Amino acid sequence: MIENADSREYLAVDNHWTKIPADGKNFPHSSAAFDAARKESVGKFNIVGYITETKQLINLNHGRGRGVVETQPA
Repeated sequence: MIENADSREYLAVDNHWTKIPADGKNFPHSSAAFDAARKESVGKFNIVGYITETKQLINLNHGRGRGVVETQPA
């Protein structure tokens, strides 16, 4: 699944964001999720696996989408 790293929401099947991991969109493999996430209008994202039986999230990868890059003053 694709997780917005800032809001902790998951991309759902209808391309909206949800706080409920079980409603997140599944991808056939992590590289497909990564490619899709890079096209989303989010800043930082995580690619996570979700185990429904135990409700565990497993971080698999991270990156940056097409969203605005936040900068910190020097």
